[in-house]
Amino acid sequence: MLRFVIMALGAAAIALPAAAQGQFPAEIRTQEIAANGATIHVRVGGTGPAVVLLHGYGETGDMWAPLAEDLVRDHTVVVPDLRGLGLSSKPETGFDKKTQAGDVAGVLDALKIDRADLVTHDIGNMVGYAYAVQHPERVRRFVLIDAPVPGIGPWEEILKNPLLWHFRFGGPDMERLVEGRERIYLDRFWNEFSAVPSHFSEAAREHYAKLYALPGAMHSGFAQFAAFDQDAVDNKAFLAAKGKLGMPVLAIGGEKSFGPMMATVMRFAASDVTEGIIPDSGHWIMEENPTATSVMVRSFLSSP
Repeated sequence: MLRFVIMALGAAAIALPAAAQGQFPAEIRTQEIAANGATIHVRVGGTGPAVVLLHGYGETGDMWAPLAEDLVRDHTVVVPDLRGLGLSSKPETGFDKKTQAGDVAGVLDALKIDRADLVTHDIGNMVGYAYAVQHPERVRRFVLIDAPVPGIGPWEEILKNPLLWHFRFGGPDMERLVEGRERIYLDRFWNEFSAVPSHFSEAAREHYAKLYALPGAMHSGFAQFAAFDQDAVDNKAFLAAKGKLGMPVLAIGGEKSFGPMMATVMRFAASDVTEGIIPDSGHWIMEENPTATSVMVRSFLSSP
């Protein structure tokens, strides 16, 4: 039902405040939290039930500014940068998602948050799943947006998609090839995975390209992908040992991207899955259709 409500609403039915790129409301502060061998840059603020927003590759926690501006009205909002990305520290190791789930646990422990909702996108889905499957008692509701989870469902078939060539991009020269050309590399993803490339704004492209040009950032990004084989092994072991997730799950796909496949994937790993489709959007849902995304997420999180 939720899917069809959002499809009917369309892109502009409900106007939400438009946060500037990376500009969070004044009540959200930033802090650095030592967690699990890394220093995680975190935006946190608001009062009420906690919600953690995890970003993916090609962006940082800054992607969540419009959603955070909406949710902070009645939630405690926690927005980390994943280890190695954005303004978090850039360690040499620890990019398997099981380890990064420990980063999330460490952040929430430092903030004295016992239980939270999760809203995740792209690689954030993978970190979020590793966290939720290890700490199900700490997750009330879980939203995953437009990316597969290694080892879950049709993972091997998804890997055959030629658009996902970057999952296997590697070798001794990869960092040297993109050094100083980060914008060229990232534009490929912003363009190919958008329904309309111009909806991923020039300001956002400049913003993220600068962050990915920071020392160690591209290395960390490549390491996120290089860990997928280990992530698949870990996730298969989690599923075999712990079974499917029991908390309510909303699996959202961009209409021009994963679409209903997102729910198909998550039904292999969760027992209570609602399908959601963001209209007029490819992969970059918060750039392409933040209004519909925010409406859908808030509606799901507000359910009893």
